[in-house]
Amino acid sequence: MYNITERQLHILKGLFDNGKIIRVCTVSKTQDQLARELNISRQALSVHLRALKEAGYLRTGRGFLDLTEQALKALGHTGAEAFIFIKINPPNRKTAYDRIQKLDALHLYRVTGDIDLIAHVNRANLEEFLRSISEIEGVLETSAHVILNRIDKWGSKSGEE
Repeated sequence: MYNITERQLHILKGLFDNGKIIRVCTVSKTQDQLARELNISRQALSVHLRALKEAGYLRTGRGFLDLTEQALKALGHTGAEAFIFIKINPPNRKTAYDRIQKLDALHLYRVTGDIDLIAHVNRANLEEFLRSISEIEGVLETSAHVILNRIDKWGSKSGEE
């Protein structure tokens, strides 16, 4: 592991303070692999990727391809997200966790307190996620909370208003 210097930490903090947190989806496949999976030629894929990059939908680098927030919005992943609080019957937790992990969630968190699990999901997938989770044995209760906006530590708002 790289040992970061105090100066480097200061630089990272400055970059972070001046940056904007965005969501991206990173693809770690070669263009040859993607072309085969998409059933198009490598050359055609390259032309489309270049156009998408110029339009702001992609960021590329050596060995990676990032779909930008703009691309995620075009795909219906609007950034509107939700948290689902899930209470599970203790004898069913292991099986329920295994099934819930297979659902389309951005993140899953095991937590302490009155609930057992928090699922962080895209708003576009909320209804399907709730329907699927209701079919899992041992799920006793769910409570969905759609994020209206985020108020970050600097006091500015981001997200949907």
